This record gives sequence, C-alpha cells and structure tokens, in this order.
Amino acid sequence: MDLSIAAFQVGHVSPGLRLVHEQNGRKICIDKPSCKDEARIGQKNKITRRWARRGTRPSAPRDLRTASAYIFGAICPAQGKAVGLILPWCNTEAMNLQLAAISAKVTPGRHAALLLDQAGWHTTPQLTVPSNISIVPLPAKCPELNAQENVWQSLRGNWLSNRVFASARDIVNHCCDAWNKLIDRPWTIMSIGLRD
Repeated sequence: MDLSIAAFQVGHVSPGLRLVHEQNGRKICIDKPSCKDEARIGQKNKITRRWARRGTRPSAPRDLRTASAYIFGAICPAQGKAVGLILPWCNTEAMNLQLAAISAKVTPGRHAALLLDQAGWHTTPQLTVPSNISIVPLPAKCPELNAQENVWQSLRGNWLSNRVFASARDIVNHCCDAWNKLIDRPWTIMSIGLRD
C-alpha cells in the first residue's frame, strides 16, 4: 500500500501513526511525519474576508504589480516545530536549501519523513536528500492531504493579505515577520497540523 495513502485516514495524520519506510534497502520507522510545501507571496495579493459592521462595505487594498517571494516551509505537527526559508525563486536549488535546513533541525539519531506533493522540484533526480530525511510523496492532485496548505491559509488570512507591499524587500520582511509569528506559537502549528 502507498505510504502516503496509509498515512491519512479521514483527511488527517493520526498522532499515534508509525510509518515504516524503506530507504536504501533498510526499513526506517518514522513516528512523527512532517509536512512541507511552498507558497508564493507577492504584490498581486488575494483579498480575504474581513470583519465589518453590517451594512458597510470595508475597503481592501489591491496591487497589480508582480514582485514576489516564496516561503519554503515545513512543520512537525506532533512537536509544534517549523523550519522555513524565504527565497526569490522556487526550483530544485531552493528545494535543496530547504532540505538542508530541515536536516539541520532533525534531532540527532532521528529520521524525518516529509510528506510532499508531486511538484517537479520535489521529485527530480537532481534533488539531494540528506540521509536523515525520507520523502513520502502524496497522491497527485490532493493538496488537502498536506497540512502545510492550512499553514499557508492561516499565514495569508492573519498576516499577509489585504495589504499593498511597497517593494520586493517589503514582501520578504512581511513574510519573515509572519513566519516568525507562526514559529513563536507552537500550539498553533500543532492545532493546524494535527487538524484538531
């Protein structure tokens, strides 16, 4: 059975789940799967819902310029931890940087399982996967199975939408602030990631 399908029952990762993954001919037991994805944040931002007095129509700024940055993020819902990079591009090189950052944060002697969608830069043979990480691909066209998608929704809804960014540097600064606010709230990571 496909590990990514076995890892999900009723659309969420079970906290007691133990994945057994085979890498280089040896079985590795993973008890805390992590989720990883990337999000584009830019000047052409989405408008989200806002609270307003009944009968009024609140204004929401909108920009048509196209500068952007990418947040590469990974969460471990069981421990409430996250690792992220803000980069100007989204490709194999950026993915390798993210894997190196995740690998550096994995507890020595432990092994991380990253649940990923099947984007080209996640599945390319040019990817350098550290020895303490296993990539577990999610089924195609199933973004709802990746808890990291909910993190993006939360970041956009709380800290990154309904604003006009002055420049590419401003986008990066706001992305850094939003990501740092998220990692300062491990209970939020756990709630979003475990879908409690």
